[in-house]
Parts: sequence; structure tokens; C-alpha cells
Amino acid sequence: MTIASLPTRRYSLLLRSLLALALLLGGGARLHAQSIAVMVNGEPITNLDIEQRIKLNTLTGAKNPDRQAILNDLIDEKVKIKEAKKYGVDPGASDIEQSYGGMAQRMRLNGDQLTKVLEGKGIRPDTLKQRIKADMVWTALVRGRFKESLQVGEKDVAAAAQQTGETTETNAFEYRMQPIVLIVPRGAPQSDFETRRKEADTLRERVTSCEEANSYFKSMRNAAIREIVVKTSADLPPPLRDMLDKTPIGHLTTPEVTKQGIEMVALCGRKETTVDTPKKREIREKMYAEKYEAKAKSYLQEIRRAAMIEYPGAK
Repeated sequence: MTIASLPTRRYSLLLRSLLALALLLGGGARLHAQSIAVMVNGEPITNLDIEQRIKLNTLTGAKNPDRQAILNDLIDEKVKIKEAKKYGVDPGASDIEQSYGGMAQRMRLNGDQLTKVLEGKGIRPDTLKQRIKADMVWTALVRGRFKESLQVGEKDVAAAAQQTGETTETNAFEYRMQPIVLIVPRGAPQSDFETRRKEADTLRERVTSCEEANSYFKSMRNAAIREIVVKTSADLPPPLRDMLDKTPIGHLTTPEVTKQGIEMVALCGRKETTVDTPKKREIREKMYAEKYEAKAKSYLQEIRRAAMIEYPGAK
């Protein structure tokens, strides 16, 4: 039977199939090659991927992003993700969505609102999620594989402080605290916050121990007292440290307005400690960051040299 003798419907289907095959073998292959900028370990990075990342970087504050620099970043991300998978570091979709939502929250948005912002600028949400994934796996991989060599010892901290002429032997304390909140419903008028603030001021005059604080706040409606938490001076921001240092043991700190209502802290204990100080913590974190950056850079150079990076059309 010849093609011409086939019924019209079957002939039409066959013709479309032949045209599709011709496109795949001819023009489609050329289009495929034009759209791919580079192959990294068998995975493509397309020109669309590059354009999308340029838009994202522009949105986040980068000025005149260089195309080659963007391409290098995308290559690095492919290499990082592949290397992480070798060691079982492969976050699931829910982990990426959680991080995406956290980023939105820091921008005072929810996940859907962030998606709309991106789409309004012509950016696919997956463009940002891919960058988030690469950052997540790389941090976990470097810290996990090189944990021992990244540690910063107390002698190293002391030596670094001595070189800069800074002292680390300042007073530091360990605080035992119970957070307290006088709850104000979401959307309540400002007058409700003022009423609860006055209530908090009255209670501050009455409470002289954490036992009394528990007795008052556990029986009070629309109030909550949390379990005791222990923090050192190095764990707390300076304003809170100053407030706690000025608060007598057993008393409540100055009330603060938050989203939940009026919050205070019952100071249950304060004692000097040599475990850590704010200056030691600052020096240690700086030294750790320097070690991490150096190790991450050399590790990336190593795995990138071993990667198969192919540019279509290059001779």
C-alpha cells in the first residue's frame, strides 16, 4: 500500500509524524543547539536560564550584571548540586519551599505574594528556588565535610584578639529568663495595646520573683509565660543585654509592643561566666567565616576542574 492510497485521516497523522521527525532531526536540532549555552555534566544551561538570572539579579540590586559572570554562577550551581548529591545532601521540594517562604517572610510577604512579584518582573519562581537550593546544599556540604578543619579554638581567638590589640576579658553573664506576653488579638485597636501596657507596668511593681511571675501569669487570661531559657551575653543583642543588666533579679523588664501583644522577660538569674563574651563570639565568627570562605573556594575550584563543561558549537 502506498502513502497515497491511505485513508485521509491516517495519511494526515502519518504526515504530521514525518514532519515532526524532520523537525527533530533538522531544524529542531539547530534550535536545540541555539538555546543551550553550556552543558554541565550532561545537564543544560539555556540562554533562557541566563536571561532569567540576569532579571533576578537586577531585581535584587545588581547593577548591569555581566552575562559571563552570570553563566559562571549557573555553572557553579550545577557543579555544587551534583557534588552534594554524591554525599546524600539533596533537599526535597518541601525544604526548598520552606526556605522560599522564609525569604518571602523576611520581605514581609508570603510565598504566593513573592511569586507574584517575581512573575510581574518576568521571572520564573524556579529561577530563585534553584539559587536557594544551590546555596542550601553547598553550605551543608562544606560544613559537613570539613567540620574539623573549620573549627576555631580558644587559643586561636586569643591570638587573633592580641594581634588586633583588643581585649576579650570583659564581663559576661549567663541569664536565666522567662519570656512573658500579655496577648492582644490581631487587628485590635491601639487602645487595647495601651490598656495592656498599663497592666504590665502595674505587674512590674508587684512581681519580685519568678515564682510570683509564674503565679500571676499562669492564672491570668490572655497571658502566657514560657519555660525558662538560658542565654549568655554573647547570645543577646546589646540593647537586651543592657536591659537585663539593669533589671533586678526576680523582676520584669520594660514592656515592649510586639505582634503578639505586650512582651516582657522575668529575670530569674544572672551570674558571671567565662564561657563566652560578645567580643570572643565576634572574633570567633569572623575567623570561622574566613576559614569557610577559603575552604569553599578551593573545594569549588577542585570539583569544577573535574566537571565536564561543554559549549555547543565550540571547536
